[in-house]
Amino acid sequence: MLDKLLLIWESLPLLIRGAIVTLELTMSLLAIGFVLGLIVALGQVYGPRPIAMLMSGYERFFRAMPILVLLIVFFYGLAFLGVSLPAFGTAVLVFGLHSSAYQSQIFRGSIQAIKPGQILAARALGMTRLQVIRYITLPQALRLAIPGWSNEYSGVLKDTSFAFAIGVTELARQGWQIATRTREMFLVFISVALIYLLLTYLGTWLLELLERYLSVPGLAGQRREEHGRVV
Repeated sequence: MLDKLLLIWESLPLLIRGAIVTLELTMSLLAIGFVLGLIVALGQVYGPRPIAMLMSGYERFFRAMPILVLLIVFFYGLAFLGVSLPAFGTAVLVFGLHSSAYQSQIFRGSIQAIKPGQILAARALGMTRLQVIRYITLPQALRLAIPGWSNEYSGVLKDTSFAFAIGVTELARQGWQIATRTREMFLVFISVALIYLLLTYLGTWLLELLERYLSVPGLAGQRREEHGRVV
């Protein structure tokens, strides 16, 4: 047993290297998903009907597609079209597009949670629609979106293991390579699972701290009556 534990210890630098690639992939795709998701949400809520329908079509398409299918189609499709993109770049692009569809619904729900009275009051004071979105809606909506965004982080962190299929040497692929070389599947993948657990816990914990730091005083625990019931 001692020799097996020693094997895991010796493999730890490679697992850490894979974990770093996983984190790089996760942070990059979340950034892309954040920007695109916010644009899609604003288009759905505030855009004219053609724009809203286009954004809804985008969101429903990427939410309906399995991430593994998208990875393979984009990776080999881009190569077929003569576009040279490394496996990591393809994974960031695909995961970012896929995540943006889910993030858009997080942001859309947060935007629609803002009380209409605030919007009407701002317009009555002479603020333009763009000013209302910039100064009233978005500062509150982004705060309200943090719990949902925390859930998205934990989901995409684990989904990055699908990048294994196009050759990205992230944590899962690194673990597989170590396990096939050493023939210690169980202990290696237990170690991989513990690293995923640690990354998920640390990320969600940091986002919880951010949520508390950015919380609006007096807003937490506020009871609102909507549709005839108290929530």
